[in-house]
Amino acid sequence: MLIHWYRFNNWMWKHNIPLLPKLIYYIQYLLFNSSVPASCEIGKGSKFGYYGMAVVIHARAEIGKNCVIGTCVTIGGKSGWHEVPTIGDNVHIASGAKILGPVRIGNNVYIGANAVVTKDVPDNCVVAGIPAKILAKNINIEDYIGSTVRYRGADYWPVTPDRI
Repeated sequence: MLIHWYRFNNWMWKHNIPLLPKLIYYIQYLLFNSSVPASCEIGKGSKFGYYGMAVVIHARAEIGKNCVIGTCVTIGGKSGWHEVPTIGDNVHIASGAKILGPVRIGNNVYIGANAVVTKDVPDNCVVAGIPAKILAKNINIEDYIGSTVRYRGADYWPVTPDRI
């Protein structure tokens, strides 16, 4: 839902329509408790988890195509630096992650929940922790963003682990 508000707001901002983008920004803030300015760049196919609750994105940040941004994610600057994060395509940013400063995130990256990313991340990696460290390289992103619920054949009851 927030992505649709952003797209409309971004279109108006690019076409120099006065006043309305600022009004829509405040409506977004009231409805979703999120700060996603019209001036940031978010690629096609990207989406916010749970309507984008509590997401903060810097006005100059660039986010690639087909990204997933979880709740309570901050993509922002750092004191003393003009540069802001640039995020590649097919990046999954889990809930609570913080990406701060002049950081470049590669393509096909999975950023774990509550990770604090302050250094560049290469393509095809999994990062997590405070500060974020590379946990796996040369990954297939589809292995990390697919469904985590497993089913037994045609039975729709989820598989539960054996109790010890």
